[in-house]
Amino acid sequence: MHTRRRGSSGSDKPATDETPEWSDVDAEDIESRVVELAEQGHDPSVIGLKLRDEGVKGVPVPDVKLATDKKLTEILEEHDAKAEFPEDLRKLMAKAVRLREHMGENGQDYQNKRALQNTESKIRRLVNYYRGDEIDEEFTYTYQLAAELLDDE
Repeated sequence: MHTRRRGSSGSDKPATDETPEWSDVDAEDIESRVVELAEQGHDPSVIGLKLRDEGVKGVPVPDVKLATDKKLTEILEEHDAKAEFPEDLRKLMAKAVRLREHMGENGQDYQNKRALQNTESKIRRLVNYYRGDEIDEEFTYTYQLAAELLDDE
């Protein structure tokens, strides 16, 4: 976003409409495992990785949406296990808090000063994107608010 480096190459998910026959897990079992992992404090991306690697009852789940016809975040919403803020916004806020603390100790670090500016710019863009749907209409990002929110977790 703020640089001309690093392209967007990466692997794509297989184009299929049904779960593989080797992954024969019931949708209710997957949902209960998702809620259990969320209650342990895992983020949705980590839950997806754990389901892919560890699976449910020893059987890996390659794609939660194909197996349950619901996205992982939809499952969390149904069971009231959804986080207060979306994961990408929370991670960026944590990064900004770490950078701000670093800048307090190292005031002449101009590279990280620029990185902090870019990170806070990304946060403001995401807040505008999520405002009204995922977060409160009146929410405005500040360092103090981000530090308080991350201390609560």
